[in-house]
Amino acid sequence: MTALEQTPLATATLAGGCFWCLEAVFTRLRGVHDVRSGYTGGYTPNPTYAEVCEGHSGHAEAVRITFDENLIAFSTLLEVFFAVHDPTTLNRQGHDIGTQYRSAIFCHDAQQRAQAESLMAELAHAGHWPDPIVTQVVDAGVFYPAEMAHYRYFDQHPGQPYCRAVVGPKVAKLQQYFIHLVKETSGT
Repeated sequence: MTALEQTPLATATLAGGCFWCLEAVFTRLRGVHDVRSGYTGGYTPNPTYAEVCEGHSGHAEAVRITFDENLIAFSTLLEVFFAVHDPTTLNRQGHDIGTQYRSAIFCHDAQQRAQAESLMAELAHAGHWPDPIVTQVVDAGVFYPAEMAHYRYFDQHPGQPYCRAVVGPKVAKLQQYFIHLVKETSGT
């Protein structure tokens, strides 16, 4: 048995705007083994990027994160999640507007739900934002991986205008506030 087979891997599924942003952030964290962009929370089976972007599939752009619970906790992933997106804008992140850009935590078990609800209550009580948190906390369902053109999009296209203007600042925020969590060779 290999060391990877012995590692207790867990799954988290998060949505908070364009999946390119979240993938670029979470890929850089120690203890994260894989991050896949995709679609979840809707009703159209096997949706395409175009269908999701049109806003008629019900799906959110999301990331499925596979992580080692011995190296990074689900609660830590949530702390990063809330730091790199705005959980107070309903169905919107910046100029990305529509239900496909909603803020959501797709829980894989009761423990994840409890941790998400507890952290959200703590953040709301602390008054981190002037507006209320609108992040949905729902059960995880079917996750449809995005087309391969979206895999590690930021790393493949750092000079693309959206990547420079939107994704880059989120990665910079990660490096500023969570440098202790960032892989030494992140982005490769």
